[in-house]
Parts: sequence; C-alpha cells; structure tokens
Amino acid sequence: MKHFEESVYQLIVETSTNLPSDVRKAIKNAKSKENQGTRAALSLSTISNNIRMAESNVSPICQDTGMPTFIVHTPVGANQIEMKKDILTAIKRATQNSKLRPNSVDSLTGENSGDNIGEGTPVIHFEQWEKKDIDIRLILKGGGCENKNIQYSLPMELEGLGKAGRDLDGIRKCIMHSVYQAQGQGCSAGFIGVGIGGDRTTGYELAKKQLFREVDDVNPNPDLQKLEEYVLENANKLGIGTMGFGGEVTLLGCKVGVMNRLPASFFVSVAYNCWAFRRLGVLIDSTSGEINEWIYDKDSDHQANDANQHEIASDKGNNSDQKEVVLQAPITEEQIRDLKVGDVVIINGAMHTGRDALHKYLMENESPVDLNGGIIYHCGPVMAKVDDEYVVKAAGPTTSIREEPYQGDIIKKFGIRAVIGKGGMGAKTLSALKEHGGVYLNAIGGAAQYYAESIKKVDSVDFLEFGIPEAMWHLQVEGFAAIVTMDAHGNSLHADVEKSSLEKLAQFKESVF
Repeated sequence: MKHFEESVYQLIVETSTNLPSDVRKAIKNAKSKENQGTRAALSLSTISNNIRMAESNVSPICQDTGMPTFIVHTPVGANQIEMKKDILTAIKRATQNSKLRPNSVDSLTGENSGDNIGEGTPVIHFEQWEKKDIDIRLILKGGGCENKNIQYSLPMELEGLGKAGRDLDGIRKCIMHSVYQAQGQGCSAGFIGVGIGGDRTTGYELAKKQLFREVDDVNPNPDLQKLEEYVLENANKLGIGTMGFGGEVTLLGCKVGVMNRLPASFFVSVAYNCWAFRRLGVLIDSTSGEINEWIYDKDSDHQANDANQHEIASDKGNNSDQKEVVLQAPITEEQIRDLKVGDVVIINGAMHTGRDALHKYLMENESPVDLNGGIIYHCGPVMAKVDDEYVVKAAGPTTSIREEPYQGDIIKKFGIRAVIGKGGMGAKTLSALKEHGGVYLNAIGGAAQYYAESIKKVDSVDFLEFGIPEAMWHLQVEGFAAIVTMDAHGNSLHADVEKSSLEKLAQFKESVF
C-alpha cells in the first residue's frame, strides 16, 4: 500500500484543521440559542471565526492537538506491523509541519520527544473485520478536556444530587454531575461520551468510542436514547454556558454506550470533549492505500463566518457599567484596580507564556526576564521555524487551574499584573490578585488561530529544553482580547457560575427513570 502513509497524513491534517459538518452545525445551533451581545454569544462568534481561520490557514484549530488516538479496522491478513510504521511516520511528518503540537512527554523525566512518538503515543487500536477496505478513524482530544473526564463507582453520594444507585437513574445523576464538575475548564460547550459498565479501563475506552458517533445520530437502545435526550436537554439548564461564562448552552452532544460488568463493580465513565471536537475517518483501499471515502462530512456550509478580530466584547446590553480597556504592557497597579469582572481588555505589547514546568521552576528560581507589571499567558503554542525565526501557528489558552498551587506566589514574587488563561483559578489566586493588584483574564479556549493572528512577533524563547509547549515564549501582541473574570476586588465570575450551577443541579435530585 504505497499510498497508505500519505492517506494517514491527510487524515491527520484534516482532523487538526477542519471540523466536520455535524460539529459545525451543533455550534451554529448553540449560537442561535444565546442572547445576542452576551459573553456566551460573543464567544461562540469568536469560535466560529476561529474554525473558518483554521480551515483557511490549514493550521490547528486548537494549539493542543491532544493525544492522537486511532481506531483501525483492517481486512483479515492485513499487515498491521507495516501499517503502524506508516502511521508513526505520518505523525512525525505532521508534527514537523506544525499540524500537530509535540505532545509526547516522558512521565518520569519530563522530556518532550519532539515528534509525538514515545511509549504509549500515539494510541492505535487495531481490529479485524470481514470487509475489503481499511476503516481508520482519528480523534484529537486535548489535555484540557481530557482532564475533565471522570469515572463514578456506584453506589455513591454526589454533590447536589444525593445518592446515586446502581440503576438508570443513578447513571443519569452521574452524567449530570459530570457536566457540572467540568464547568468551563474543558472548553464548554462540550460533547460527552459515556460508558456504562466494564472495568475501569474498558469503561473509559467505551466512553471515548462514543465520541466517534455522529452528533445527530439516534441510539438504537430505547433506554439509552431516552437518557441521551434527557441529559442534552437538562444539562443546558445548568447555566454554565460557553467557557463557563454563563449562558443557555453548556452541552452540545451526549452519547452513551453500555457493556457488561463484574457483579462487584458498577462504573459510569465519562469522556468530556471540548467544542473543538476533532474527529474524522477515512475508508482506504487495502491494495493501493489510497482514500476511497471520507467517513464524516467535511462540508463547511454550516459555518457562520461573522466574527471579527475584536468580536470579544462586554455584554453592555446587560450591564452598562462594563467597559472595554486598552492596556499597554507593562501595566500599573492603578490600571488593574480600575478593572472589574466583565470588562474586556485589549492588550498590546509584551506577553510571556508560562505553563506547568515554568511555574514550578519560578517557585525556586529567578525569571530570565523582568516580569514586574507583566503578563503571563497560560499557553503552549504550536511553533514553526521559518528562516531561523519562530512563527506562531496556533496559540490559544490552556486550562489555568493546574497552576493554582503556584500562581498566587508567582504573582507576588515577580510583580505580575495579569494572568491569561481559560477556565478560571481558585481561592488562593483570587486572594493574591486582591492583595497585590492583579487580574485574571479569560481568553476563549480553543481559539488558537484567532489569538495567533494577534501575536505579531516572537522576541525570544527561554527553557526550550522543557519542550515547545512548556517553554517560556516572549511575544509581542497587538489587539489581544480577553475578558476580566477575576478582579483585584475579590470577585470571580467562575465562583459565581459554579455556585449558581450547583443550585440548579439540585433540581435534578429526584428520580426520573
């Protein structure tokens, strides 16, 4: 199959850069349900624009291209050893060409392989079938939403919902709780795959396999069909909304599968996927290796291309006190204390990326650059080197809560005035923002092309030995837009939404099934 490696490469590129039409349609429908001018509606407009930009630029929709996971059905007698070699070659080429971010990290040393190849990566599941073609499907599920996966062992007590037993109603409570616990940290509005039964390993595998179903398909099991419809309707009453900003749409899809279990075990496993639902598949000729057919429709007619560079704006129709502020880094404490939750900030000037490895390092060491009055961006970009200079190919925010153990101390130690990320942070960071005079700015998760466009230059990089995602990139930005969701006065939109959604969750405590 001389064309097999090229076909897999095309599948990887398309999956990373071009959302299938069923996902686009779900996002478009969500946007129509939000009140015009709200943070949720404007965020969905930014998302829509980002999808278009990724397709046009043939660049990653989201900078976190996740753990490439393949499910491959092969005819009897197919050489799976050679096919795996070709898949690894295609992964390396896609990484080299900046279609994938290098995401394979040694769990003990922290060393990034640089090519997405390593022990356990990528994930490839082979299965035989009695057909002539090769069916190969790929999902790119980022770490932010992967971290919001959750597994329940029934019976148990659930916050806001009480006892969940070993029955369909207990399963219902688990699924509803899984949406609540994700909040906006998994880049809502999201999709969930649910696996009922199995053991701890196969339950999660079943949950992830549900994500390969079409968004608008119908479950052939009447009980599961009813469950899926119930969850999709009622999860959207929690008010979490896009990015956790509050809103009408929190969940875009729910798919449930079931398998047998051990008598002593009853697991409900939930795989949470962000709005950037990147999964595609192809049927490949088993003789030539050429693509015969794309399994998911890639038609982009459903995409609404109506967002502009500064589409993120405050919902002034709801609160006339909210404002849009342009800040030039470095930023003063006076400027920061003038901001409040809901304000939109447009940033120009210097910005520095920092994730897990950098925060751990800065706790014990000095910064290579002056961060006083500066901005830290929780971001692991996709970079390309052109004529010995780095160029940003994708640069959306990562989930900030991972830095909660460090962030407050780092803010005070270095005089940082603004932290940018997604999903919000906790009480320790909020206290530091109030004490020192800082703000947390929520960028739109997954909008990697939208933000890459505002990065005009890469000045330099430190700690490249941490790997491209974890290095400290020194950037010059222009028109970088984000929303104040935690201010210097002790206010947190994230805490407010979590509290109100927990109160709404309690209305689903009584049995339904």
